[in-house]
Amino acid sequence: MVKIQTENFDLEQICQSGQCFRMNRQERQSLTDGRESRLQENIGQFEIKKQEAKKQLDNSQLQDLEYVYHVIAGQRYLEIMQQGREYQFCCSQEEFDSFWKGYFDLEQDYASYISQINPKDIYLLSAAKFGSGIRILRQELWEMIVSFLISQQNNIARIRRCIENICEAYGEKRISEQGKEYYGFPRPEVLAELEEDALMACNLGYRSKYVVRTAKMVVSGEIDLDKVKEMPYKKAKEELMKLFGVGEKVADCICLYSLHHLEAFPIDTHIRWVLENHYKKGFPMERYQGFQGVLQQYIFYYDLFRH
Repeated sequence: MVKIQTENFDLEQICQSGQCFRMNRQERQSLTDGRESRLQENIGQFEIKKQEAKKQLDNSQLQDLEYVYHVIAGQRYLEIMQQGREYQFCCSQEEFDSFWKGYFDLEQDYASYISQINPKDIYLLSAAKFGSGIRILRQELWEMIVSFLISQQNNIARIRRCIENICEAYGEKRISEQGKEYYGFPRPEVLAELEEDALMACNLGYRSKYVVRTAKMVVSGEIDLDKVKEMPYKKAKEELMKLFGVGEKVADCICLYSLHHLEAFPIDTHIRWVLENHYKKGFPMERYQGFQGVLQQYIFYYDLFRH
């Protein structure tokens, strides 16, 4: 177990931010597969009685006590509990330091990004305050390529279902240390062997051929993902757009949510509406050079959930 305290880190906001599709929240009371007792042992002092918690926490913090967050990243599985600004990761210190700390970008000071927002930009200040717990995750490149190919003309709930479908059909079945059965993300070598329409059975529709053809390009070496990881933003984006079905918006999503090119600024329908209504002269990219993508996430989340 690893316990940390930090600011500007909210699991619910990250879970709903549209950048990751295999992070889910589950009520503790619904854990009926025998893991409840193990979780009780794991979380120790985290297990505060509701009556005691009500005296100490506001409603949003109390809600955090009701849930466990499950994250599947590639072939890895993690459970996290949150109590206020304190978090407990159900993994070893070694795994936390070598993988999860970087995955959640926990060493970066996100308050420094917010502090640089133009004080006259009321909309952006409101968006940053509303989504201040979001961090840009460092996710596996192949998984993000497939995920955002699937995301086209799709909603978040359906994207999640499609991804779970292909993981269950073609991913490796694994068991976590907590006894949770899950499926790793399918490797490109597996998907490259499929017929182009095979993934229609996983509800991917026309996107099936995008994923299969892209897998074939990766396996053949036509696109070298290891080299893409070393490229600067503009070159990486250009290379990603060579993949079948990857346009500018999808390439920017991959650059931001996997390669951690924080200058990437994906423009979807939500962001386009905000730009047209709040930034008629254009978003001030130069002012926020090097972390525009962080602000994009605040804007996206604010526009999606504030109403």
